[in-house]
Amino acid sequence: MSWTPTPLPYHAELETKPVLRALNQAHRALAELKGVARSIPRQDILINSLAIQEAKDSSEVENIVTTHDELYRSTLGLDFDVSPQAKEVKNYVAALKRGYDIVTRHHLLTSNHILEIQAVLEANDAGFRRLPGTALKHQQTGEVVYTPPQAYDDILKLMQNLEQFINDPEMSELDPIVKMAVIHFQFESIHPFYDGNGRTGRIINILYLVLQGLLDLPILYLSRFIIENKSEYYQHLQTVRTTDEWEAWLLYMVRGVEQTALSTMTKVEQIKVAMLALKNVLRDRYKFYSQDLLNHLFRQPYTKIEYVQEALRISRPTAAGYLNQLAKDGVIIKKVSKPNYYINPYLINALTYNN
Repeated sequence: MSWTPTPLPYHAELETKPVLRALNQAHRALAELKGVARSIPRQDILINSLAIQEAKDSSEVENIVTTHDELYRSTLGLDFDVSPQAKEVKNYVAALKRGYDIVTRHHLLTSNHILEIQAVLEANDAGFRRLPGTALKHQQTGEVVYTPPQAYDDILKLMQNLEQFINDPEMSELDPIVKMAVIHFQFESIHPFYDGNGRTGRIINILYLVLQGLLDLPILYLSRFIIENKSEYYQHLQTVRTTDEWEAWLLYMVRGVEQTALSTMTKVEQIKVAMLALKNVLRDRYKFYSQDLLNHLFRQPYTKIEYVQEALRISRPTAAGYLNQLAKDGVIIKKVSKPNYYINPYLINALTYNN
């Protein structure tokens, strides 16, 4: 049976009793995460460090696999040989940050904004699909399981409708988490781009929660949950298309929000503990300790002399002296290369902590 997306809103029963019960727990977890995130002194610390984790996980859903070390090195702008996979993940981080800047400045997420985000993600301006032939296939068998809209005009109309659904609260009184799940389903079903639909859709998820005020920062990332429950993800999407049964899909997404919020809270707490531990070391042992230095060392796991020089507004010799002394004492790790770079093991351990 063929199926094609129709304009939103869908009129199926969405907020069933099981969904409503699950929503209570998800909202509680989001509120707790929002509060914990506010306790970090510099918000860019969370955006930068957690965005790399999300970018890696989101790309892994699309079988774009790279290592943390390669990703961290790619943030330094050094002359390393960066793999195509690492470049794609780096683009994801840039696209996520661009999207966050857009929604915080405009308080909207339009089709043009989505086009801009996807252009950063894919490093091209191909835009919405204009050529037919796109089909979604089963990952194991290669069988075509779904054919999205093929005509450019149909894609454009559906994206304009999705834009209205995202931004006009009068179109739907659904709970925002349910609405996020509907938006994600619709976007993935429209499949408007030649490439990057899944990653763009996962960026839209978090931006929508920020738009709705459920989070201040784009730090709730569902990609790890999707990786761990990947077959369910695709199965539930397809079930809605073939049977119009929404409950299992909605419960999956709401459960993902709750579990991801709880795991992200633990990650944020680990970062706080790591910051305090390094703060005590720096304050007790070094006259050059400053909060700005501590914040910088936690802004990214890897740094270099030029970054410290710029962040602290000090001379290059002074910045090099700080980093080399810390490395000599084993507080941070110095990697000898051309040029050298430095690793904050406190942050690395916090980010790789498995909860």
